[in-house]
Order: sequence, then structure tokens, then C-alpha cells
Amino acid sequence: MLAAALGAEIAGLAAGARVPSQRELVNRFGASATTVAHALSLLAQRGLVEARPGAGTYRTNSYPSAVSGDTSWQEAALDITEHLAGGPQRRFESRFLTNALATSGPEVVDLNGGYLHPHLQPLTLLTAGLSRAARRSEAWERPPAGGIPELRDWFSAEIGGGLTRHDIALTGGGQNALATVLRALAQPGDPVIIESPTYPGTIAAGHAAGLRLVPVPLDEHGMQPDALDEALSKASARVIVLQPLFHNPTGATMTTARQAEILEIARRHRAFVVEDDFARYLAHRDAGLLPPPMIANDPHGSVVHIRSLTKVASPSLRVAGVAARGPVMARLRAAFVIDTMMVPAPLQLTALEIVTGPGWRRALSTLGAELARRRDAAVRAVITGFGPQSLAITPRGGYHLWVALPTHEDADRNSEAGLAAGVSLTPGSNYYPSGPGLPHLRLSYVAAPSATDVVTGIQRLARALAP
Repeated sequence: MLAAALGAEIAGLAAGARVPSQRELVNRFGASATTVAHALSLLAQRGLVEARPGAGTYRTNSYPSAVSGDTSWQEAALDITEHLAGGPQRRFESRFLTNALATSGPEVVDLNGGYLHPHLQPLTLLTAGLSRAARRSEAWERPPAGGIPELRDWFSAEIGGGLTRHDIALTGGGQNALATVLRALAQPGDPVIIESPTYPGTIAAGHAAGLRLVPVPLDEHGMQPDALDEALSKASARVIVLQPLFHNPTGATMTTARQAEILEIARRHRAFVVEDDFARYLAHRDAGLLPPPMIANDPHGSVVHIRSLTKVASPSLRVAGVAARGPVMARLRAAFVIDTMMVPAPLQLTALEIVTGPGWRRALSTLGAELARRRDAAVRAVITGFGPQSLAITPRGGYHLWVALPTHEDADRNSEAGLAAGVSLTPGSNYYPSGPGLPHLRLSYVAAPSATDVVTGIQRLARALAP
């Protein structure tokens, strides 16, 4: 196991010593970037190493003494437990998410990460919001289980559709919301309709809940209605998971007409639509008028809407609003309480201070302009390096490009070649629940320090993958 080999090597380093970069480890061990990232994550959990964003990974100053007992029995015990019932198995596979959280050293251009580089974060707002929140008398009181009423009011007004605070529950970020919603709406073994390709966190959450994932293809406007109708009929599914706006990874956006088609099909099959609206606040300057969220045109309670503040602010501002109409909200609130009890009041109050402050809209406008500039630079570099046929969609929101490769290419091998050339990226195979799909690379343009760095990374990648 790579983690064991690395652990033995790193244990011999002096405290504070820099661990070889992912790039070096990929070359040395001949392992994929995903495998290396997962191994380093395991070692970090054990306290052997610590990641320092933008600087690399280092040997910790202290390391717990080795356990003297024999823990090998756990492998057999865990395996037996998973197979005792003979039914659907819950699988806890986090390697693709771990890869998304991996940090790169200064010699690697990060085209992988899905969080804003500090240069793009509204640091002044974050700092001021946290400071004001800390001075509020209720900062250390127990907040309501569903969330602070004023922040629920803000989410309901933002989402629209006549929602009120009673239709909103707050939870700890979009991934937490997605995982809990899936467990609340479906039982182990149930079929759940997902997009193909789709966000790896959806795949991981489905597997962890023991669900049977049923992929449905996309076009430039999102999930294809005829394919969805057929899949619902065949699988008898009651849950559909969608990203209608600036889809991850393709960048597709549903038109209002397509939204209406999807909703009509969902209602006919009496299925819930989980609307992951992760990129609502990542619209680019030239995005124009955005289509409303699906829940805004759903008075019948088919849609469960997820809206997070994490992507647009900071990976540490893990606050999301979940909106739903009808009896399903009672089940969701119960599920959130069981999972997390409550979102800490200081975090909720910080979010409230930020989004209701005078600088919030100005920060979104500034970010939208910079995202458009970075996207344009990235698109030019991709077309120059990979050809115009490599981009089917030029997104007007979100943070990434979905780059098609020749059909004979191996995206995983290309991601390793990219890392060897000093570029971290995400192979397209991470976004398919079964099988590699058509070869693609997902290139993020928000994790690097500047647009120049993004272009440099794409140019390096193009040279590394040139035939």
C-alpha cells in the first residue's frame, strides 16, 4: 500500500522537513495523482504530515507513538460487517474528493482545485464579518436547530419563489447538505438518477448511502428529458440529482424551458428533484440574466434546493441553505439534526454579517469580472493548445473548463503526465459513476494565483500531452 510505504519513509524525516511533492511521488512510484493524494491524506489524518497550501506538505513536529496492539483484526471485521446483511453495501470512497482537496507546492500550477485562491476571496468582508460576529452577544449561545432565523430569511429571499424561513434549514456546506438529503430521501438499495458526467461528491455521497446510481446523459442544456423519462420508468426511481446552473464539470446551463420539461417529468413520476445550485454566485460578468432556480417555479414541492456560500467566499465558510416545501422539510430537519446537531452560531453569524453587509454585492461584481477575465484567458490557451474542437461549451459562470481529448487518449495517464510537467488537474474519469466515459480533463481557473498562472499551466499541459 502506497500510504504504508510513504509513511515509513516520512517517519524518518526530521520534524518540519518538506515531504517530496505530489509531482515527485507520482514519478517515483508510478502511481496516479489521485492515489498519491489519497495516501498523503491518510498520513495527514494519522498526524504524520501537514499540508500547507501553496507551500507543500511537511513532516509534523510531533507524531503520536505507535499503537502497541495488533489492529489487523479490523480489516476482517469491517469486511464481515459490510457483507452480513447480504443487501446493498455502503461504500466510503473519498479518493476523488481527497484529490480535489489536495494542496500543491509552489512549483505546480493548480488547475485542479474548486475553491477560490485567496487572491479571489473577499478577505476584507470575511475578516470584518467574523470580527462583528464575535462581538454579538448570541455568538456563543445555542442557535435554533434549523438555523438562525435572520439567515434563513436571507436564503429564502435570495432563492425566491415565495419561500419563507420555515421552508429553509441551514447545514454545514453543500457537500454535507447533499449527503444528508440523499440519505433522507432514499433507502439503501434505492435507485437514484444522476447526471453523466457529474460532480464526484454526488457519486461519493450516493455510494456512502448504499444507493444504486442510474446515470442519464446530458446535452448543452443539461439532462436530456427523454432519457430521464425512460430511466425513471425503468428504474422506478424517486430521486433525481441535478446541477442546472453552470454544471460541474460540463459548464452546461438549463434553459427555463428545459427546467419546465424536467419538472413535468418528475411530477408525473412523483419523484423529488435535488437541485444543487452550487454556482449561483459564480456568474461571470457577461452571464446576463440567469435562469431562476427550479424551486422558484415549483409550488408542488418536487424540488429540494441546495444553496451554499462556500464556493464564493472561502472553503472554511461552510454554510448552506436547503429549501423545500411540504412534509419533506420535517424529515430533512430531523436528518440534519442527527448528522450535525447544528451549524455553529459563530459561523452562521459570520455568514449573516457578510451577505447582509454593504460590500457583498460589490464583492460578487468584482469576482464576476475577474472570473470572466480568467475564463477568457483559459479558453484562448485551451484552443491554442488543444484546438477549438476541445471545447463544446464556453461557460459564463462556474470556475472550470471541460476539455475533450482525442478518443484514444487515457485521461488518467494524461493527468499524471500533467503533474510530471508541473500542473495538477482533474481527469474526466472522476466524473462518471461507472466506466471512464469519453476522455476529458477538467481544468479549474480559480485555484491558481493569477490568470497568467492559469495560462502557464495550460501551456505546460499542452506541451506535455502533444503527440
